[in-house]
Amino acid sequence: MRLGRMRPGRTGRLTTPDAAAEPENDLEIDDPDTDEPERGPLRRCLVTRARLPKESMIRFVIGPERQVVPDLAARLPGRGLWLSAQGDVLDTARTRGAFAKAARGPVTVPPDLTAVLQASLTRRIGECLGLARRAGQAVCGFQKAREWLTAGRAGLVMEASDGSADERARFLGRHAETVKVIAPLDGATLGAVFGRDHVVHVVIARGRLAEALAMETERLVGVSTRSPEREPPARPAGKISKMQAGK
Repeated sequence: MRLGRMRPGRTGRLTTPDAAAEPENDLEIDDPDTDEPERGPLRRCLVTRARLPKESMIRFVIGPERQVVPDLAARLPGRGLWLSAQGDVLDTARTRGAFAKAARGPVTVPPDLTAVLQASLTRRIGECLGLARRAGQAVCGFQKAREWLTAGRAGLVMEASDGSADERARFLGRHAETVKVIAPLDGATLGAVFGRDHVVHVVIARGRLAEALAMETERLVGVSTRSPEREPPARPAGKISKMQAGK
C-alpha cells in the first residue's frame, strides 16, 4: 500500500463562526476559483472558501455515474472538489448542494458520507502503522516503547483509544509535554497490526511515517467532530410574561 507524498497537516477550521451557516454566499458556481488548477500547497474549501493546506483537507471527485467519491490519497483522475476535514463542513456540503453546484450538475452523495470517511481514514491509519512496523519504525508494548521514548527516538506516541488515563500517564511520565500523543485506534485494532490480541502503547520513530500518521489522525478527528448545537437562552428564574400572568 502506497500512501503517496504526505507532510504534516494542520487541522482546517472555519474562518469565521458563521462560515458554515451561510453556504449560500459561498457556493456560487460562477466563482472562477471553482475551476482553479490543482497545483501548489493550498486548496480552496467548497464551503468555507478558505484556502488551506491540502493535507488538512479531503479531496472528492465525481465518478462515471455522477457519484461523489472520496479520494483520500488525492490521486484519482478528474477535477478535485476539496473540503476542510471538519464534520460541520461535510454536513453542509452534503445537505446544501455544494457538490452539485461545484460539479455543475446533479450528483449522488452517499447519505453516510461521514461514516464512510471515518472508516476509510481509520483503515488508512492502520495501514500506515503497519508500514511503520514492517520498516522497523514502530514498536509496541510498555517496556520496548518506553525504551524508545526515554532514548528520544519517539516522533509520535500512539495510545489505545480504550486505554485508561492512569496507564497512559504512567507510560508517558515526564515526556507527556514533549511528545505528540494520538489515540485513533482501540487496543484490539492496534493488536491486529502487531500480531497480538491487544496493544496499548506504540511509539513511532521520527520520520515521514510518523508525520503521515499524525496528519491522518487529525483528519479523522476533524471529520468526527461537530460543533455543539446552540440551545435557546433560558428564561430568567421567577419572571413570567404578561400573557402567562393573565394581564
